[in-house]
Amino acid sequence: MDKELMKNNDDREAVSGNFIHSFIDEDIAKGGRYEGKTVHTRFPPEPNGYLHIGHAKAVCINFATAEKYNGFCNLRMDDTNPSKEDVEYVDAIEEDIHWLGFDWGDRFYYASDYFEQMYEYAVELIKKGLAYVCELNADQMREYRGDLKTPARSPYRDRPIEESLDLFERMKNGEFENGAYTLRAKMDLASGNFAMRDPVIYRINHTAHHRTGDKWCIYPMYDFAHPIEDAIEGITHSLCTLEFESHRPIYDWVIDNISAPAKPRQIEFARLGINNTVVSKRRLRALVEEGIVAAWDDPRMPTICGLRRRGYTPKAIRSFCEQVGVAKVNSTIEYSFLEHCLRDDLNNTAQRIMAVLRPIKLVITNYPEGKTEEFTVENNPNCPEDGSRSITFSRECYIEAEDFLEVPFKKYQRLYPGNEVRLKSAYIVKCTGCEKDENGNVTTVFAEYDPATRGGDTPDGRKVRGTIHWVDAGNYVDAEVRLYDNLFTDPEPDTGDKNFMDYINPESLVVLKNCKVEAFIKETDKQYFQFMRTGYFCLDNKDSSKDSPVFNRSVSLKDGFKKK
Repeated sequence: MDKELMKNNDDREAVSGNFIHSFIDEDIAKGGRYEGKTVHTRFPPEPNGYLHIGHAKAVCINFATAEKYNGFCNLRMDDTNPSKEDVEYVDAIEEDIHWLGFDWGDRFYYASDYFEQMYEYAVELIKKGLAYVCELNADQMREYRGDLKTPARSPYRDRPIEESLDLFERMKNGEFENGAYTLRAKMDLASGNFAMRDPVIYRINHTAHHRTGDKWCIYPMYDFAHPIEDAIEGITHSLCTLEFESHRPIYDWVIDNISAPAKPRQIEFARLGINNTVVSKRRLRALVEEGIVAAWDDPRMPTICGLRRRGYTPKAIRSFCEQVGVAKVNSTIEYSFLEHCLRDDLNNTAQRIMAVLRPIKLVITNYPEGKTEEFTVENNPNCPEDGSRSITFSRECYIEAEDFLEVPFKKYQRLYPGNEVRLKSAYIVKCTGCEKDENGNVTTVFAEYDPATRGGDTPDGRKVRGTIHWVDAGNYVDAEVRLYDNLFTDPEPDTGDKNFMDYINPESLVVLKNCKVEAFIKETDKQYFQFMRTGYFCLDNKDSSKDSPVFNRSVSLKDGFKKK
C-alpha cells in the first residue's frame, strides 16, 4: 500500500480513531446511555435504484460495526416514495449485500411496515400542537422561507388543532389532489438551521405503492419516517452519511416529541467520493435510460452489480472500504486505489493463463509437422496449492500482433527479423521473416526454434531479453474480450456547472472478437484470470457459454495508483 496513503489513513485514524467506535464505546460503558444494551445498527437504502460503491462503504460500516460489538444490523427498505421504487431494486439490494458477505438474518423490514404507526405519531404531534396542515405550495414555501435575518413564516401555523386533525384525516382519505396540502412540524421558524424551519413531514401522493397498493395516498418524508423506524426497531446507533448532520436536530426532535419506544443516537460519517465516475442514483439512472450504458450491471458502472460483473471481488471492495477508513470530512478517493485493491486480491487468487487478444499466426518452420508436445506450468505462482496444468505446443501458434515489427524501434525486444525471443514456458525462437496480405498487413510470422531451449533452458548461456506469450494454434478457444476503461474523460465529471453527459469516454468499451485463449478454459470452473502480460479478466457469466466465452477486463496489470 502506498506510504502516503497509509500516512493519510493514520492521520485520519489519529483524528477520528474511528470516531463511531469511540462514541459507541462511551455509550455502552458503565453509566453510558446504552449501558447493558446490545449494539443495533441498520442499513436503510431506498429501493429506487441499484447500490453503488458509495453504498458499499455504508453497508460495511453498518454491518461491520454490528459484528464488532456482537450486535445486530437490520436491513430496511426506505420505501416512502412510491413514484420511483420497484421490487426489482429490492431484490438487487438483497443480492448485493449478500454478495459482499453480510447477512441480516430475519431482521428485514420496510418503512411501509410502519405506515399506520407513523400516521398515529403524526396525529399525536397535531394533538400536542406540534404539527399543522399547511396550504402553501412548494414555490410559496421557498418564498416564505426567510433568510438568516428574517424568520420563515406560514399563515397556517396557528391553524386550530381540530381543523388540522380534520384536514389531515381527509388528506389520508384521498379527498385532495397532490400538492394541495402538506403536514408540517412546528419546530423553529427563526432557526439558523433552515432544515428546522417547520419541515414538511407528510405530503399527498396519489401513486400506487409496490407493497401497499392504493391503501395510502399520503406518505411520510424521510426526516420524519427515519427516526420512527429506528425507534420501533430498537436501533441504538443510526449511522448516516454527513449530509444528514444538519437534519440530526429534526431526528432528535421527532424522537423527543412522540411516544417513541426507544431513543436511538444518530452519528454521521463522510460519504465515499471517488473520481472518474458518478455515484448519484439519479445520474446512474440517466446513463441507463439514455442508453449510454447497457444496464445497471454494465461493467463500466460503479454499481455493486456492475463492479461484480467487471470482475471485482467482495474482498477487494471490503478492503477498499476498510482502508479508506471512517472520516468526518468528505474527500475524494482516486479510482486507481480501488483498482489497486482488486489487483492486490487477484494477484493471489486469479488463474494464470495465456490469451492472445489481437492474434497473428507464428509458424516455426523447423518444428516437425504433426508433432505436439506438452509443458507443465503453474496455475498461480503466488498460490502453490492451486497446482499446475499442461499446455500444448506445436508448429503453429498465435502471438500478439504487437509482438512483431518488421522494422523495430529502438529498444524493441520482441520479434523482428533476426531477433530471438523466448516463448513463455516453451522454446527460444528466432524470427526469419513474415507474410503480408494485399493491404500490407502482416498475417504470418516465421521463425525457427532451438530444440536445446525447451522449457526456457539456455545451455550455452546466451541471454534473450524478450519473452512473449502464445497460444497453440491446434488447441485453443475463440473468445470475445471486452476492454473497459473509465466511463468519463474528466476525473470530476459532476462538479460545479459541468454536465456529466458531456464527458462520456467513447473508448470506455472496446470489443475484440476471435481472441485465442488456452483450451484449458473449457475445463476449469474458475471465474477470475490473469491473462499473462495483459491484465486481470473475469468470465462474463451473463453472456458467456462454454463454447463461446466472453471475458471482461477487470483491471490492467500495471498499478496506476500513483506513489507520491
